[in-house]
Amino acid sequence: MTQANSGPTPTPDPAHGVPATRARRLLPRRHPLPRPAAISTPVPSLATLPVLATLIAVLLAVLLTRPSLVPNSPGHLGSFLETFLPWLGLAVPLLLAPALRRRSAATALALLLPTAAWLVQFGDLLPHTPTSASTHPTHPAHPTLTAVQHNISDENPNPSRTASALAAPHPTLIAVEELTPAAVTAFTATLAADYPHHATHGTVGLWSAYPLTDVRPVDIRPSALAGDPHWNRALRATAATPGGPVAVYVVHLPSLRLGTSGFGSARRDESAALLGAVLAAEPADRVVLLGDLNGTADDRGLAPVRTALAAEAAPASPGFAFTWPAAFPLARIDQILARSGTVTRVRTLPATASDHLPLTADIRFD
Repeated sequence: MTQANSGPTPTPDPAHGVPATRARRLLPRRHPLPRPAAISTPVPSLATLPVLATLIAVLLAVLLTRPSLVPNSPGHLGSFLETFLPWLGLAVPLLLAPALRRRSAATALALLLPTAAWLVQFGDLLPHTPTSASTHPTHPAHPTLTAVQHNISDENPNPSRTASALAAPHPTLIAVEELTPAAVTAFTATLAADYPHHATHGTVGLWSAYPLTDVRPVDIRPSALAGDPHWNRALRATAATPGGPVAVYVVHLPSLRLGTSGFGSARRDESAALLGAVLAAEPADRVVLLGDLNGTADDRGLAPVRTALAAEAAPASPGFAFTWPAAFPLARIDQILARSGTVTRVRTLPATASDHLPLTADIRFD
């Protein structure tokens, strides 16, 4: 009896005459290629994040209270920090959010330090209701001037409209920088009725409701521009106010340059030192300084000016009165400072065709 095969009959390999099933056993087994190892970037563990946040909070508190600890070299880092110091406060909510998500009580408590430091430095600028102690009523023994300071931009397409905008709050003094010959003509014509007295020198000018005498230029050219006869950016005049004579300075310090070498304020600092020497030698008791100083009042580069005027950073009405850039103001680099007087109600005016906002303030003399 013939017995049937229970399995399939091997098919001969046409090339070698070897059954296919046996051929498959003779071939080497294929092994999958190893997968490339994943590249991992080391990240802080969840346990270390609260520690880092706490250390950052402490560092913020130190920087807010003692920015002078940051050296000014290389790159004038100290001046850069002092220029944008109020913005450090934004780091607090950025750190608070992850602290709350991870329920880190230590980090949340540590953030009270920079919060308190920021409030001590800038809390008076938050919206509040003025108290009677913070107001200074006008009195014959304490005459008050109102001044407007504005860098009008040498590309201003309508200086006449800008002049009208600066005169709108009826100030006593109007100081402007980046004047062009066309702008001088427009300002003089527009302000003639209410501000018949004016003085200009180079690219700076002063329009006054009171007579001006002893008008003269002030040389604050840095050494790199000492031979440039066209760089004239400071003047001095005496305003005959009802409360007595006041020496008025209008200045425009050199611009800053932020580049690969850092915060380029060397020329600005040199001009500030020259201006400080002039102000220190000024014999008048009452002095008003109006200008685009290209730096905040807290910037260490302007220390010679503050020392000569014995002036602190002026208080402002609620708000920081940032003047630059006009599209999104980040810092108050336009200044109104005084000697033998108190600068109050510092505030900005609506934007003009300039990249700066106009600044106005009241000056109450002692």
